[in-house]
Amino acid sequence: MTQSSYEAFKERRRHFGEKEGFDPLFIPDALFDFQKFMADWSIRQGRGAEFLDCGMGKTVLQLVWAENVYRHTNKNVLIAAPLAVTQQTKREAEKFGIEINLSRDGDVKPGITITNYERLNHFEPKDFIGMVCDESSILKNFKGATRGAITDFMRKLPYRLLCTATAAPNDFIELGTSSEALGYMGYIDMLKQFFINAENNIGTGRTYGKKRDWRFKGHSQEPFWRYLAGWARAMRKPSDFGFSDEGFVLPELIERSHIVKARTLRDGFLFEMSAKDMAEEREDEKRTIQERCEMAATLAQTKEPCVIWVNRNDEGDLLEKMLPDFVQVTGKKTEADLRIREDQFEAFAAGQIRGVIIKPKIGAFGLNWQHCAHTITFPTYSYEQDYQMIRRFWRFGQKRDVRVDRVTTESIAHIQDALKRKAQQMDQMFTALVQYMNQALTIKKADFNQQEELPSWLS
Repeated sequence: MTQSSYEAFKERRRHFGEKEGFDPLFIPDALFDFQKFMADWSIRQGRGAEFLDCGMGKTVLQLVWAENVYRHTNKNVLIAAPLAVTQQTKREAEKFGIEINLSRDGDVKPGITITNYERLNHFEPKDFIGMVCDESSILKNFKGATRGAITDFMRKLPYRLLCTATAAPNDFIELGTSSEALGYMGYIDMLKQFFINAENNIGTGRTYGKKRDWRFKGHSQEPFWRYLAGWARAMRKPSDFGFSDEGFVLPELIERSHIVKARTLRDGFLFEMSAKDMAEEREDEKRTIQERCEMAATLAQTKEPCVIWVNRNDEGDLLEKMLPDFVQVTGKKTEADLRIREDQFEAFAAGQIRGVIIKPKIGAFGLNWQHCAHTITFPTYSYEQDYQMIRRFWRFGQKRDVRVDRVTTESIAHIQDALKRKAQQMDQMFTALVQYMNQALTIKKADFNQQEELPSWLS
């Protein structure tokens, strides 16, 4: 590689390092106090992340941020969002008098343009000064090339905003990729500085089929959270930052477990045994599809809206036959399929379809389905997916109690215990995150009661 080509390579990989924020030009009076606080911070920050719980107004906050960047620079801003969330965002923009252009083919008009991640290849970074990644935690669900393309798209943009409800504080690789996407410390550098794993290396893949367990280095926990507080704000409820929780109290969440009995046993067994590894868990899932789908279909026999989350194509196909008033939303990615999926999401939100059968990776991010208060899942080890599935319904603004029915078998019932354990860990880590962020915002003032004394030569 020649010196000139190496310099060109470095320039392509270089992030802008300067802080690009500015004084806010537009903050709607209709925002709640905590939303005004978050909007003010993100605009002054220029490149930052907002980790807010579902229903706290991430959509309007990213719209206000984008409008401020457009007014400040008179250059275009792009919002990338999950499929169908684009329609929700456009409707929200109209409420606040913010003009937004929904583009599916790369058409860019002056101001704010919104598209979904699957269509980002139609756009060019040179046409924009800033970008918002809505539901940014979805990025790790994309293949490496797609995730890399999104990060590269943002790399040279001075203004960047990441918005998500679940940038899991215990998912350090995800927090590292967020840091890198914003132009701060790269995720490998972040891992090297603050963390260590059992293999004492910086590998981010799996070892022996298991995900690496990262833990803090000695005395690095507080420096890490302070580093994170330099470019992110996290909030589960307004009182996390000293605001009133009035109007932001969640209804009751009713969780029920349904353990079905397998009609056929594992080869060589006389009675059902708990699955010991992933291979046995997958075998159990495949062997009990009929039993689990029958239970799910029975639970869905109401007149109320309902969403059933499946993990396998054969589960979705079977449930579609059992429930003729439900629609199965598939993950095909041709342009025609994307349009059909958008229409299906809109029809369900409008009450034209009673029920939806869908995989979490297709519809668990960003959609607001408050008209529905019942969901059915087949549990997996993914806490984030479980959280996101439930939060489509159980979110601030929901007026009814939300019912979650989890259907599993005797062999894999222990997965639910793992989910509960991860939920407790998530709560503990989020508490620490909010605590350190508050400390970073607080300037402690010492009280001095002793009268000052003048030196003798001044007396």
